[in-house]
Amino acid sequence: MKANDFYKYILSGALILGASACEETFAPSTAIEETSALTNAGDVETATIGTYAVLRNPSYVRSVHFLTEFPSDEVAQGQSSSDDLTRAYRYTHINTSSHCTNFWGQAYKVIAAANKIIAYVPDDASADLKQLKGENLYLRAMMHYNLVRVFGRPYPQGSGAGPGVPILRDGLSDEETTGLSRSSVKEVYDFVIADLLKAADLMTVDKGNSFASKEVAYALLSRVYLYKEDNENAVKYADLVINSGRYSLLDGANFQGYFKMDPETNSETIMCIRHTKVQNQDFSAIGSMYFSGDVAGNPAGQGVSGWGEIYASEKLVNQYALHPKDLRKSFITPYVLNGVLQKNLKLTPQTPMYYVNKYNLQESIINLSSPVYLRLAEMYLNRAEANAKLGKTAAALADVNIIRTRAGLDDALYTSVPAGKTALDIVLEERWMELAFEGHRSYDLFRNNRSMIRNYPGTHSLNNTPTTNVNQTVPATDARVIFFIPQSEIDKNSKLTQNP
Repeated sequence: MKANDFYKYILSGALILGASACEETFAPSTAIEETSALTNAGDVETATIGTYAVLRNPSYVRSVHFLTEFPSDEVAQGQSSSDDLTRAYRYTHINTSSHCTNFWGQAYKVIAAANKIIAYVPDDASADLKQLKGENLYLRAMMHYNLVRVFGRPYPQGSGAGPGVPILRDGLSDEETTGLSRSSVKEVYDFVIADLLKAADLMTVDKGNSFASKEVAYALLSRVYLYKEDNENAVKYADLVINSGRYSLLDGANFQGYFKMDPETNSETIMCIRHTKVQNQDFSAIGSMYFSGDVAGNPAGQGVSGWGEIYASEKLVNQYALHPKDLRKSFITPYVLNGVLQKNLKLTPQTPMYYVNKYNLQESIINLSSPVYLRLAEMYLNRAEANAKLGKTAAALADVNIIRTRAGLDDALYTSVPAGKTALDIVLEERWMELAFEGHRSYDLFRNNRSMIRNYPGTHSLNNTPTTNVNQTVPATDARVIFFIPQSEIDKNSKLTQNP
């Protein structure tokens, strides 16, 4: 059996069906019980694939998406929802948020499962075991980093001195978080960087894009260093990914179909959370909030498949409209009937129904997608932002132009910085258009001390009434740019302090 086929087999085996045939639950291991000892390389491989499977749990992947994407100005909620996502979207956070609770619990389950393998495999093990140890170091780093983004303030605010999240170090289980206090943001970043550097050294196998590898670790290092404002290292690790030759930007029709294709054939994706046809989550999928339509991608109003409650913001749609040839408009599907753009009628002013399809229609299944965590375009934009901050304007604009050329804007490239803008303004605007709906926007603004400005129809007013105000501005220093630590965790651990 080929390696990739084996991984597909194990991934399928990692799903343990629940009481209902249409529900899936995910365990942090497959044939290996969490309380059992690892005894051989086969155990380590099986347990590692089981740990990857936890990432597909809606309690992780759906919740972390809502927490990272919905506070942005790329999306508009068209109606009230019973889902806790409304509070994430409107910045009306509570300490009993179901999505925060889900995300925290699942992330630490992944870390604990990774710790078990990290502790088992010695540094002088075989190459195969070193590879698996590296993958688990990567997963541990990824989880700590995602946690500190959601619950700790942006690194530049106080140079990481503020409280972050507990660090679950080697040998500790998720139950042992109950005795840990919050490490500082800086300490979490330093831990993440150390794990990623070691992971990169240990990994020598180029697996598919749903698994960690050396370049996957480098890509996340580029992002982490950028968020930390270590711009030289952000450039260094973006260069290592770009120059590796493993990835290439899609263009033309292939780019327009980026998120619909089988992820394993996608040359631009560095890492995704892989879902297959048999793992379609339907109404619990991320895309169920973004789209309602048929398998051909034609919108058909609410209730056909999915909830269709979250739309692309009019602000972002208008930005794309500045350049009619921009291929990125393909990721937004206006709901038009008889030539008229439809609006959600449940609020006044009514919200234009611009469906987002980045999380739908993979392999022609309406709510199937494999959410992309890292891709090559981000590496160019990481490098561009870092170079802009280093005063290397020409290099920053060159990378922005690579992304704009791919988007079909070869007649709208930058030869200089326009009056009234900075090189950083240009890069952040391009990140907004290129990485929309992928969980970057609010972090890009807040870590650069910029406000989130929502001046378009949607329920983002703090007072959701039929005459709601469509304007909301959230300063980068606002307490609610981060989320409350789940109260259930504080109840279990007196050492945890709550965010103000």
